[in-house]
Amino acid sequence: MSAIGTLLYGINRDNGEMAFVPLPFVRPSPEVQLAEARQFAARLATRRTVRHFSPDPVPDEVLDLAIAAAASAPSGAHQQPWTFVLVTDPAVKSQIRAAAEQEERENYERRFPDEWLQALAPFGTDWHKEFLDQAPALIVVFAQQYGENKRKHYYVQESVGIACGFLLAALHWSGLATLTHTPSPMGFLREILGRPENERPFLLIPVGYPAEGCEVPDLRRKSLDEVRVRR
Repeated sequence: MSAIGTLLYGINRDNGEMAFVPLPFVRPSPEVQLAEARQFAARLATRRTVRHFSPDPVPDEVLDLAIAAAASAPSGAHQQPWTFVLVTDPAVKSQIRAAAEQEERENYERRFPDEWLQALAPFGTDWHKEFLDQAPALIVVFAQQYGENKRKHYYVQESVGIACGFLLAALHWSGLATLTHTPSPMGFLREILGRPENERPFLLIPVGYPAEGCEVPDLRRKSLDEVRVRR
């Protein structure tokens, strides 16, 4: 195995077995545990999808730290099958917007079934995606189907999905607004961003600060009792 493979998977060179180390875990008191759980839940409860962004730039280090947090997510066999492409170049963002709008126009005018269009209607969305070049940054998440030496990755969708959840939480915790955008099909993202054949676009996330006067739909989230089942 290569040095990179040894670093990624923690494999012992001599016998091919995984190396294990002590877990640096500090168990909090029940009081601290409950306080932190409440704080985290309360903060995430304020997260909303934003479609109108301020052009104000976002600190690079904040974005990098959020991506680092996402990359700490668990993955099948620790294969870490993800790539996060950070786009801040206005020309590239405009290129992505043009390609996304081309696909989305086809979706809204020809591909989407009436039932889906009716579900979207209350939100007032259409094929125009101005947020793609309004937001100061885009994070495009790619799922790696295989890795070094064409080693097949397993549980790719699940692993990358978890990492995206970490990423959205980290960005919100850092005081940023986001949108989860999935233009379909998304192959143009791999072409525009020059990603290799083993990567497939998974999620496109505009990131920034809400525009002044930004409004969001008046939604109700399901209560804990509606989503939690005890047995």
